[in-house]
Formats: sequence, C-alpha cells, structure tokens
Amino acid sequence: MSGCYEALAGCYDALTGDVQYEKRAAYLTRLLRRAKRRVESVLDLACGTGTMTCLLAEMGYEMIGVDLSEDMLAEAMNKAYDLPEERRPLLLQQSMTKLRLFAPVDAVVCCLDSLNYLTSPKAVQSTFRRVYENLQSGGIFVFDVNTVYKFEQLDGQVFLDETEDSYCVWRAAYSRRSRTITYGMDLFRKRKDGAWRRTLEEHRERAYTREELTQWLSDADFTDIRFFGDLSRAEPGETELRMYVSALRP
Repeated sequence: MSGCYEALAGCYDALTGDVQYEKRAAYLTRLLRRAKRRVESVLDLACGTGTMTCLLAEMGYEMIGVDLSEDMLAEAMNKAYDLPEERRPLLLQQSMTKLRLFAPVDAVVCCLDSLNYLTSPKAVQSTFRRVYENLQSGGIFVFDVNTVYKFEQLDGQVFLDETEDSYCVWRAAYSRRSRTITYGMDLFRKRKDGAWRRTLEEHRERAYTREELTQWLSDADFTDIRFFGDLSRAEPGETELRMYVSALRP
C-alpha cells in the first residue's frame, strides 16, 4: 500500500478537473474581505499541487503554500515556475499540526476538505492553535470541510475516474461510530513504454460537526465564527455536502 498521495500526486490534477478552482478562488476572495485588516499575505495550508495557491498568487496575494507531501509540493513547484518571478509562492514542507512560519500572515486558507484528513480531534485542535499563532491580529482563517451527511451518502459507493493515461477506481466505506470514511484507491498509470503500473493507496477522512469546530476554534481564541454552504453566503443546509468556515483573530 503506497503512502497517501505518493502515487496519486502525478495525476491528481487530471483526476480532479471538476473541482472548479477558479470559482472557489473567487469565492475565497469574497470571504477574505471579512478580515479586520487588509489581506495581502495568504497561507494556503495543505496546498497540495498548488493550483489554488497559484490562482490566488495571480490575483495579487503574496502566497505561501504548505503541504506535508513532498510529491504534491513537487507538482506545486512546477506550477509556480510558470508564474512571473515576483508572483511565485514560497513553498514549505510542514505538517498542519506543527505549522511555523517565518512571519505571521494576514489570512490562512485550507481548501478541499484537507482538514478532514486530520482524523484525530487533538490534531484539529492543534492545527487551529498553530493557525492562530501564525496569523496577524485582525487576520482571517477560512477553510472548508466535508460534512457528516456527505460521508453517510458515500458509504459503500464505488467511483471511477479515467484519463488518457490514468485509471482510478476508488471505494468508500464509512463508519458512523467513528465518523471516519476510508477510500481504497486502485490506481493504474501508463508508463512511457506503454505498459501500465498499478498502485494501491488508502485515504482516510473524519467528519466534524459544527458544534465541535465552533468549540475548538473558540478554545484557540478565534472569534466571529461563521458557517456557510458550499460556495454560498447562506447557512449550510442539512443536506450540505461541503461547508465553509471563517473565523477571525481579534
């Protein structure tokens, strides 16, 4: 079994073409206006292959991208080199729970259910504290999470993603007791010699409730905590698949 994102990194972008990155980047910028200070520097926490990081850099933000996966950061670095030198983000390999920047930033974003990958409540609480400590006063923290409802709907489902040189079958199994979902991924990638290489990966996420997230953000001293539906300014509904959260450092 391959490590998380070790094999998937090279074809992650091709398999996630329906994410609507541009639309989500525009949505994030609207939420960032809730900050009590002018947002110039932004940290993209768990930046993955850097698509969102580079989009926000193109919008004029001074970007830092942090991810634990060396393979994902390598993909992000390739994208960064396509930007003008003055717009290229700084990329760092760090864990969310041990985040430490050279200087605090005006905003932190954490996108595409990266926080769900922290399957321990203590890890989420530690991440919230580290984000708070690396934010400027008046700065804003914006993140999104997959909901309990979404995981319940995914239980037992089998999905197929296919491109010209990759083929991925993934199966979802959800535990209501622990609120964790396990994705077993069977990934085939075409090599340069035309042969196909098979790799197995296992990904695990945990769902967190609004009450838990609110309590832990409050414990980390965040204020003005608000929840939104996916790409919406309205409250998330009962059948929301993804919800966004914003919180301020006073």
